[in-house]
Amino acid sequence: MAGRQGRAGWDATIEQLIAYADRARYGSLSPVVVHEVRRRLVDTFASALGAWDEPVSGMARSFASRYRGDDVARIWGSDRVTTPELAAFTNGVMTRALDVSDTYLGLSRGHPSDMTSGLVAVAEIVKADGRSLVAAISLAYDLYCSFCQTVDLNAKGWDQPVYGILGCVVGCARLLDLTPDQTGHAIALALIPNMALAQSRRGDLSSWKGCAGANASRNAVFAALLAREGFTGPGAAFDGSGGLREALGGFDWTLPDTPMIGQTHTKSLPVCYHGQSAVLAAIELRSRVDLARIVSIDVDAYGTAVFMMGADDSRWAPATRETADHSLPYCVAVALLDGQLEASSFDERRLADPAIRALMCKVKVAEDPVLSSQYPEGAPGRVTLRMDGGDALSVEIRYPRGHWKAPMSDDELVRKFRQLGGERLGGEGCDRALEALWKVESMADVNHLTRLLCGQ
Repeated sequence: MAGRQGRAGWDATIEQLIAYADRARYGSLSPVVVHEVRRRLVDTFASALGAWDEPVSGMARSFASRYRGDDVARIWGSDRVTTPELAAFTNGVMTRALDVSDTYLGLSRGHPSDMTSGLVAVAEIVKADGRSLVAAISLAYDLYCSFCQTVDLNAKGWDQPVYGILGCVVGCARLLDLTPDQTGHAIALALIPNMALAQSRRGDLSSWKGCAGANASRNAVFAALLAREGFTGPGAAFDGSGGLREALGGFDWTLPDTPMIGQTHTKSLPVCYHGQSAVLAAIELRSRVDLARIVSIDVDAYGTAVFMMGADDSRWAPATRETADHSLPYCVAVALLDGQLEASSFDERRLADPAIRALMCKVKVAEDPVLSSQYPEGAPGRVTLRMDGGDALSVEIRYPRGHWKAPMSDDELVRKFRQLGGERLGGEGCDRALEALWKVESMADVNHLTRLLCGQ
């Protein structure tokens, strides 16, 4: 997108986003794309319901439950309602709390399902039908993923919520049926006040790591609602003086010709995506070794994985869940000890487990240039166990289960939904919710879907 001033006062980038959003219609989506949206909804609600008991989820629900207005949206897994902004935040926090929601990898990376909580909340307040929600989700994913694909915000010191707020606000604008000018104002009102710093994902990780994307959805909903009321935003938010292009040092954002949601990756394990392959390799090795004979554990990965999960001292002594699920030494050690990695692997008791700490001392993490050359097309990892007799065992995985080139099947996503959502919904509740999710496009009112997620 070139940096010039367009007609009606909008810069060229906002103009092109307005035009792109205007073309986004359910009728233009193929059956394959519609099914991919269904699959991401199953995955997103599973991720959120599974995190019901996480402390950060409880704090968010408690805060949101104090507030409501004329327009309300549901807190997933409950019969409580709150403002659409706080529903977007609370449901987004739950979606990210277990680090088991979807991922996109491009020049940069992020979690596009962070936007779903905001889109569902707006769909509820306008009583949108399922087709409108499906179209809005596909549109939001297109903007999120294409920006990740062509613009590396992380390298400039900014965090992934910047992708999320732009995708979510445009999707919200479509659900609210904003005019082109209102859509432009919504984009500006979302972007200008809400740039997020990459410090959220550096060093010891706080609870905000899993809240940052949810906050972007909250702010996107707020910006879209402000625009509907008549608030205006700067017309040159991208291309003008002091705009995003100047802040980033220039960029070229190429909008996609075909939907991108099918290129996002779901997770089979509750761990940072950059550790999925290494942890799966460790699980595969577990049954083949006597742990007492292990002398050293070499974890080789691509550069981004090492930077995110093995370069900081905190990754070698994780004190919080958020840091532990971003630690290659911790996650590989647990996988070797238990033969699995699950939400309970990050309980406080496990964080202090001396057996885990002892095995972590044997882990070495290094970048392999060959693996780096395979990223982001793949997300490779290799674990090599060196034994006391001099022999070694190694497993390398290029496409972890859930990668769009090694996708989880529909049945696997259903099992994930039942495993994570079963305690909250019960067996029959899961049946009803899944039946609705697999035909979401036929729903007359999205509120019917969220009522099915009320819990037992």
